[in-house]
Amino acid sequence: MDEEPIINLSGDTYYMGEALRQAMRAYNSDEVPVGAIIVKGDKVISRAYNQVELLQDATAHAEILAITQAEAAIGAWRLSGCTLFVTKEPCAMCAGAMVQSRIQRVVYGASDLKGGAAGGAINLLQFPTFNHRCDIESGIREEECIQLLKHFFHEKRAQGSSASASHRLNPEP
Repeated sequence: MDEEPIINLSGDTYYMGEALRQAMRAYNSDEVPVGAIIVKGDKVISRAYNQVELLQDATAHAEILAITQAEAAIGAWRLSGCTLFVTKEPCAMCAGAMVQSRIQRVVYGASDLKGGAAGGAINLLQFPTFNHRCDIESGIREEECIQLLKHFFHEKRAQGSSASASHRLNPEP
């Protein structure tokens, strides 16, 4: 007897799909396509995507925006018991914010060997002298995350420095 596969609406793969939807919002806004969500228990408490260009703010990374929203949602700066899902390995700034906000677990898709701070170039999320360390899970829906970034930067190189709004991907990954 063949059984239908069970759809897990609370697993890492599902939640990374939610982060990928946010990354598509960034892509369609001509931002580097990185998306993040924060989950507490099995409830998504924040969703964000890169908005550096829109806000003209170097700190407007998806992870930072998601952390700020999550803190507002729970009414506290400590995000203990929360998991942050992000499509690309966090940079040093974002990793520092994750440690400071006490994120329990960080799950990411694409590694960043040049600038990643979750083990790619350095591991700030588990730095031995910090007062908090985050659990890390990497490679979730990795190929989809990588392909979205590659497509974005390939398109940017092909267009030169000016981006065209006519070349957008479907908002559903």
